[in-house]
Amino acid sequence: MTRVLYLIACAAGPTQYLDQAVRLAQGRGWDVCAVLTPSAAAWWEPRMEELEELTGHPVRSRYKLPWEKDALPKADAMLVAPLSCTSLNKWGAGIADTVALGIPSEAVHMGVPVAAMPFFNQAQAAQPAVPRSVEALRSQGVRVLLGEDGYEPHPPKTGNARAFPWERALDAVEDMLPDGN
Repeated sequence: MTRVLYLIACAAGPTQYLDQAVRLAQGRGWDVCAVLTPSAAAWWEPRMEELEELTGHPVRSRYKLPWEKDALPKADAMLVAPLSCTSLNKWGAGIADTVALGIPSEAVHMGVPVAAMPFFNQAQAAQPAVPRSVEALRSQGVRVLLGEDGYEPHPPKTGNARAFPWERALDAVEDMLPDGN
């Protein structure tokens, strides 16, 4: 049976290359479902059909209505990447006002492995809310890949979105699985 990965992306530079992450994950045997914040969905709007064809699933960017059925298969794991500074702090504070934050917020408490790799600059990382949010998420079981074992914030105006370490993020998710792969 194919494992299902929810690849959840926020409006941060590497999101424009989300198709590359999908292909990498598919190459590792994942059935990938994309979930985007509303701002990230706006970035992908001109190419949304391409992303849906690539994944074979609709791309979610809003909560479903009460009478709508779930459009995606059940996730075996989730990767929130890239995680913006704004979304990190909202999630860490328990604010799930987007489906991209609501799904992993709930899943981690239902036993689904959830990893998150941020992408933001050093000025944003210096905000006092960042370490509090990281600690809040880690205490819930989210593997936040920030620092030496993940993404090191870059100096302002120098982020290389193309070089986002998708492989490292996928490795972390796979390490969290019960069988280790």
